[in-house]
Amino acid sequence: MLKTLADKRVMVAGHICLDIAPSFPANISGDIHTILTPGKLVNVDQAILCTGGTVSNTGLALVKLGVDVVLNGKVGDDHLGTIVKSCLGQKRAASFKTVAGQSTSYSVIIAIPGIDRIFLHNPGTNDTFGFEDIDYAAAEKCLLFHFGYPPLMKRMFQNNGAELIEIFKRVREMGVTTSLDMTLPDPASESGQANWAVILKKLLPYVDIFLPSVEEIAFMLDRELFTKRKAQAGHTDPVHVYQTADYQKFADMLLDMGVKIAAIKSGIRGYYLRTSADISKIGKAAPQTYAPWSNRELWAPSYKAAKFGSATGAGDATIAGFICGLLSDFSPEQSLCLANTVGWQNVRNVDALSGIEDWPATLNYLADKTRPQNDPALDSSWTFNPQTMVYHTPRDPKP
Repeated sequence: MLKTLADKRVMVAGHICLDIAPSFPANISGDIHTILTPGKLVNVDQAILCTGGTVSNTGLALVKLGVDVVLNGKVGDDHLGTIVKSCLGQKRAASFKTVAGQSTSYSVIIAIPGIDRIFLHNPGTNDTFGFEDIDYAAAEKCLLFHFGYPPLMKRMFQNNGAELIEIFKRVREMGVTTSLDMTLPDPASESGQANWAVILKKLLPYVDIFLPSVEEIAFMLDRELFTKRKAQAGHTDPVHVYQTADYQKFADMLLDMGVKIAAIKSGIRGYYLRTSADISKIGKAAPQTYAPWSNRELWAPSYKAAKFGSATGAGDATIAGFICGLLSDFSPEQSLCLANTVGWQNVRNVDALSGIEDWPATLNYLADKTRPQNDPALDSSWTFNPQTMVYHTPRDPKP
């Protein structure tokens, strides 16, 4: 295993904002409907002020793991923009665009222990981010280009995603491996009304690695199933009611659209992975040996956290771990376990980054096969391999 990732350069681009997150007491009780009642005063602890969004969460997680990262976002010439660049570091933010007369994006995060997060979000300059805001000269020097949260960036989904498609097409033509993360749109918003099935059909031929959550991809490709599963879940996390057949259906659709690696996040249930038969075409970050990555179907359970802070940035953290696995020429099994390891580090703290440790410490966790895993609640067709700590299906050629 690589002792360092310092020679691996990655660009992380897309959504950036300033997050303001009040800390809730650990002993707070009740559900969301009783805690946040109109007219009620809720005492909270110290607020956490930090950057959020893909550029920060995935980008800085990669930095903490030792990767050479170029950050590419857009802010306004206001106080919030100054804070954002200060948090990221001027050198890391050298590829940022700062525009006059526009407001920097910010979010207020309501992260109550044991309850899924609520976001109050101002899109700001993320809505004006376009093709011209990518630093292509810097991107060309990278092994991998990761872009995140286009549903929260207006120009990225307008005109059936024309700007986003041109970004990925341009980067892919450089031979750089491309990676994409999503977020769940508000169904009533302009983003929620966009035709994501059409956007993905045009976009995914230029995307090598796609890492949506199961809810995100259901919303975009099968709104009827998304609505059905949400109703089945009630007030619980919808990931618990999605069937393994749902993941398989979506992954097959994504590979048919052109994706080479489909990694579907499932929160506490872990990660589902489906790969194409031809991994050799994913650009500079391709593994040295293609066979272990070709035509795979795996499920890696998440790890149990004795102390839970919040899930803020957990999905972004797992992506950083997965990318590090690929850059390190790990097997898909190791890369999934690494993704879940970094996600496990993340959820131990309230914020998105302070729980993430350096590369040597992370590798030590990865090597520890005694860490307890959460039950992913798979059907009987899946078989657990205690050597790799992941599940396989009969469709996987390397059980």
